Amino acid sequence: MSPIPVNPPSLPAPSGYSHGTLSGNTLYLGGQTALDADMRIVPGGIVEQFRQAFGNVLTTLRAAGGIPEDLVSLTLYLTDIPDYQAHGKEIGKAWRELAGPVYPAMAGIGTTALWQPEAMIEILGVAVIPDERVIRTEEPNASGA
Repeated sequence: MSPIPVNPPSLPAPSGYSHGTLSGNTLYLGGQTALDADMRIVPGGIVEQFRQAFGNVLTTLRAAGGIPEDLVSLTLYLTDIPDYQAHGKEIGKAWRELAGPVYPAMAGIGTTALWQPEAMIEILGVAVIPDERVIRTEEPNASGA
């Protein structure tokens, strides 16, 4: 079975990448920053950017039939680790509102910059979706190429 791009229409149209790639029942979630539907990074700081970026991850996950409990791994790339740590309780609250109390394996990695200069966080992940829930839909020109 060939990998299937997953590009929800509610996310910015990809160009040269996919929001996710489904291979069998494993969904590889492309890095998501806090881009909104207008291709702008949401203002307001790390908590708001976390909420948007993680929401984008979950949108892609749901488009493939997944739920937050299917996430097995997340990597958070952060431009300011102390700022993220200082807002940990608020970020944890946002997580629970969006995904509930289940947490996958995670790593937080500091970086000097992300693709969009105003982005403070990018989230990359992997999910394993039970076969009975997987949605396999090939999109026309799904890679955005």
